[in-house]
Amino acid sequence: MLELALHILDIVENSIRAEANLVRILIREDRSKDLFLMQIKDNGRGMTPEEQKKALDPFYTTKKVRRIGLGLPMLSNAAERTGGKMTLSSRPEAGTTVTAKFGLFHIDRQPLGDIASALIAIIVGNPGIDIIYKHEVNSREYLLDTRDIKKALEDIPLNHPEVTSFLRESIKEGLKDIGAAL
Repeated sequence: MLELALHILDIVENSIRAEANLVRILIREDRSKDLFLMQIKDNGRGMTPEEQKKALDPFYTTKKVRRIGLGLPMLSNAAERTGGKMTLSSRPEAGTTVTAKFGLFHIDRQPLGDIASALIAIIVGNPGIDIIYKHEVNSREYLLDTRDIKKALEDIPLNHPEVTSFLRESIKEGLKDIGAAL
C-alpha cells in the first residue's frame, strides 16, 4: 500500500468484519517530536493472543478472496522503516487497537494520502457503523463524528450524494485548516 489512508481503510474493514459498531481513528502529528501516530480502535469482538499472533503473520488471513494477509505486516514494516513501531492490542469481547508510530519527517514515511476518500468510502459503505476521526497537528485539531452528523441530519442518510459531497469537502477543508501533512 502506497498511502497510510489505505492501511486505515484495510484495518477499519477488519474492524467491521469483527462486528464493531464504533471505530475511532486518531492521527497525531507532533512536529517537535518528529512523530506521526496512527491509531485505529474498535469495539468489535476482539482477538485471543493466538489470533493476534496469526494476524501479524503475512501468510494467514481470514478473508476468503485471497490467501495471504499482508495488511498488518505491511503496516508494521512501513512504521519500522521510519524508526517507528506498530503494536496490536486486543482482548476477546473488548475490541482491538492498532497503533503505528512513524518518523514524521523520515524520507521513507508513506504519505497519509487521500484520507477524505478513505473516510467517505468507510462511511458510505457502512451506514450502520459510527466513525470518529480525530486528526491533531500540534495544538490544532479536526474532529469528525458520524454520530453527531446523523443526529443533525435526522432522516437524511449519510450516503445521500449531497451529504457525501459536503462531507468530503468538509474533511479536506478541516485538514487544510489545521495544516495536516497529507
